[in-house]
Amino acid sequence: MVDRAFKSTLAKMTKGLSPAGLATKGFSWAAHLALSPGKQMVLANKALENNLLLWSHLGEAMLDEKAEPFAKPTNGDRRFQSESWNKWPYNYLYQSFLLNQAWWQEATTNIDGLSEKDEREVSFVARQLLDIFAPSNGVMTNPEVVNTAVQEGGMNFVRGAENFMQDFEQYTSGKKPEALEQFSPGKTVAVTPGKVVFRNHLIELIQYSPTTETVYPEPVFIVPAWIMKYYILDLSAKNSLVKYLVDQGHTVFMVSWRNPTEEDRDLGMEDYRQQGIMDALDVINRIVPDEKIHGVGYCLGGTMLSIAAAAMARDGDDRFGSLTTLAAQYDFTEAGELMLFIRDSEVSYLTNMMWEQGYLQGTQMAGAFQLLRSNDLIWSRLVREYLMGERQGYNDLMAWNADLTRMPYRMHAEYLRKLFLQNDLASGRYMVGDRPIHITDIRVPIFAVGTEKDHVAPWRSAYKITSHPATDVTFLLTSGGHNAGIVSEPGHPHRHYQVQTIKSGDPYVDPDTWREKAARKEGSWWPEWHAWLAERSGERRAAVEPGNTKVGLRPLCDAPGTYVFQD
Repeated sequence: MVDRAFKSTLAKMTKGLSPAGLATKGFSWAAHLALSPGKQMVLANKALENNLLLWSHLGEAMLDEKAEPFAKPTNGDRRFQSESWNKWPYNYLYQSFLLNQAWWQEATTNIDGLSEKDEREVSFVARQLLDIFAPSNGVMTNPEVVNTAVQEGGMNFVRGAENFMQDFEQYTSGKKPEALEQFSPGKTVAVTPGKVVFRNHLIELIQYSPTTETVYPEPVFIVPAWIMKYYILDLSAKNSLVKYLVDQGHTVFMVSWRNPTEEDRDLGMEDYRQQGIMDALDVINRIVPDEKIHGVGYCLGGTMLSIAAAAMARDGDDRFGSLTTLAAQYDFTEAGELMLFIRDSEVSYLTNMMWEQGYLQGTQMAGAFQLLRSNDLIWSRLVREYLMGERQGYNDLMAWNADLTRMPYRMHAEYLRKLFLQNDLASGRYMVGDRPIHITDIRVPIFAVGTEKDHVAPWRSAYKITSHPATDVTFLLTSGGHNAGIVSEPGHPHRHYQVQTIKSGDPYVDPDTWREKAARKEGSWWPEWHAWLAERSGERRAAVEPGNTKVGLRPLCDAPGTYVFQD
């Protein structure tokens, strides 16, 4: 108990990162590097070469401000885009930083004997430490800050101090930013009309009102992730996936998850499967009897939907007509940079923190996601708001992202160990009831969506579903990231996607070959998916309002319900 209490307190201070885990990785890297004299020589030569290049460029830049820089930022690094960085002495500062960054990348990779996973983790930690000391973060080393201060007589620092005090007050009080008040569920977001037709301890089930005279008879059942509020798929009227489906004539049901408290600490993965999916399916069957159901799962909701579908297939339950997964994974062997936070040491450490609280706080999880893109989501934001004195306006997607939820202790511990660490689902060891399930038991058609810039569920990981041996899988890769790639309404500028169906029994095609051969299409992927659903949803018939009074299912309240308002 003493150890657990101590680690719980320490974990809050380190944001869930295990000092022991980090120290072990650092020692392993240092030990392997010490035993690699050839690698040391390469690094020494690289350091000398970088210094010669830097001083050579320095001489050119002092004579010509338009001298071409030789060190280029990595893709997605927008810190040094301004022309002011090409003037002395800022060109020297940022070129020196980029060369140092490249040297450390070389120093932490391709070391004989060091595992690929350890290399990724040490390289990641090195990037985080380097980003702290980037010249863009300094008052006097960032020319954009200096120029703004000169032009405004330092008023940017006054605004920045006000921004800092506002943020500090909100953090200590737990209040949300005032700018988020304009994005209120039921008023400006989550506004698609509907009714809550069922409620249990874990979910409210929303059925949306039809907007067409006729509808497809087979309903669409959406299971969002419970990491955040459900309305990522029902944002504003202009970019609501739910509204789009309803307007195309689909009968849509949506799960709205409860925001758990300390009292829910013992809710596990099986509770989420049973109360979140199976109970909802039973209600949908009563409202729309004798019809197949098209299951749709987003992120963690897609993983749970796959678990439920595999268990149902194992037990002879054939209620699903198709499955769609949106930025979801079932095989976690290549789960991307998020795996950097998930090892036995980190999971044990995090579990101790959750044990005391009874849950994982949303801010603790958000911090891990921000670290995956720290130069953009942390440091650039701090420079913009506290040094430049600017406030970035919120949009509906950003407001949703700030509407944080919690994760029950037991569920999240099981999720991390069984899925991430042990990969039980992909290996046929995941237990539902007293028997294991396997994803290959699913026989209905699958439509899987991956997003190009996904840091949470990398598209190559989501692509693994295409190796399913017993059913056709249509895989679609769309532009954008984990959230913005899914919220990709028709008319959204600069959107494109690739799509191709891999038939059951076709030879395996690796993801990069698939990407090279799949035809590219411009625009939103939503119409492509709607057409796929429509082909499998039967002949349209007269629309009916939510609920079914014949079987005693009267609406409980208007959408978006009550659970979405739980803080």
